[in-house]
Amino acid sequence: MDTTLQKQKGVPFPIVTLNRAVLTIGIFVALLTQQTWITTILFLILLPTTLLGKKFSLIYFVGNVLFKKQIQNSQYEDAGLQRFNNTIATTLLGFSQISFLAGQPILAWVFATMVMLASGVALAGFCVGCFLYYQFKIQRYRIFRP
Repeated sequence: MDTTLQKQKGVPFPIVTLNRAVLTIGIFVALLTQQTWITTILFLILLPTTLLGKKFSLIYFVGNVLFKKQIQNSQYEDAGLQRFNNTIATTLLGFSQISFLAGQPILAWVFATMVMLASGVALAGFCVGCFLYYQFKIQRYRIFRP
C-alpha cells in the first residue's frame, strides 16, 4: 500500500499501542481500587472515537503529540480494524456501565475485565479483536461473495 494512502487511512502503531495500554492500565487500576468512575471515563473516551472515527479520539490526539517522531517511521494499522476493536471495547464498557447502574457490580467488572484482558493480550502480541475481525470478514465473504 502507498505510504501516503496508508497514513490517511490507518492508525500508527504507537497510537494503537497507547490505546491498548490506556485500556489495560486504566481498567486494572479501576479493578484494584474498585473505582467505577475510571471505567466510565474510559467509556466516554472511546465513545466518540467509535461513533465518529479517529479524528475524534482523545487517545489519537495525545498519541500524535507524544509520539510525533516515532510516527514518522512507524507502521500503520488499518483504521477499520482499529475501529472494530474500539467498537468491541466501547460496547463491553457500555455494558459495564449499564450493569453498574443496574446494581450488578460483579457483571460490570466481568465486562470491564474482558476489555482489560483483550487489550493486555494484544499488548503481548495477540490481538483478539483482530482475530475476530478477520473471522468476520472471511465468513462475510463465504456468505455474500463479491
